[in-house]
Amino acid sequence: MLTDLLTASNPLPEELDERLAAQLAFVVEVDRLKTVLRQSPLAAAARRENDAEHSWHLALMVILLAEYADEPIDVGHTMALVVVHDLVEIYAGDTPLYDTVGAATQEARERAAADRLFGLLPADQATLLRGLWDEFEAKSTPEARFAKALDRLEPLLLNWMARGGTWRTPGVTAAVSRARTSAIAEASRALGAAAEAIIGEGERRGWVASEA
Repeated sequence: MLTDLLTASNPLPEELDERLAAQLAFVVEVDRLKTVLRQSPLAAAARRENDAEHSWHLALMVILLAEYADEPIDVGHTMALVVVHDLVEIYAGDTPLYDTVGAATQEARERAAADRLFGLLPADQATLLRGLWDEFEAKSTPEARFAKALDRLEPLLLNWMARGGTWRTPGVTAAVSRARTSAIAEASRALGAAAEAIIGEGERRGWVASEA
């Protein structure tokens, strides 16, 4: 067992089956996701959301908004993608959407984190979860494209509710926000139009800067 795992400080009972012990240790380890703060403000409280809350919100959005996918999607598979997609941030940390400096090292950090985290599981499940993560990152399926679209739409809604939120990051304009959320329209014309309406009205209200 790795000495820096959460279960290292309070090991599971030795009589547990080896496979089950590894699975339960992983379940405990990903409790760290609840501590990874994102930049997006909550709509319901004066604090930032964490990665676990974000992933739950996306899973619910998949159920509610699947009808707007331009390509047929498997809802269960799409939910699996959004639940898994941010797990690597347990070790890699969150890279905010408008953080151009962090983005330069994001891929390398997250791939190293994926190797470490998914490697804690039994081989078959390590392959399964790593495959889901790779699929999401590559947007290689209709499900992955729709999952990525919702990953961009959710913080957009939170920015709207905050009357700015991360839109107020220095250097961010309406055009920058449109570029960074273009994945929404790539998977759903309807949701893309909704995103444009949100950004456009936010710009008119002065919540996101117009071009100089």
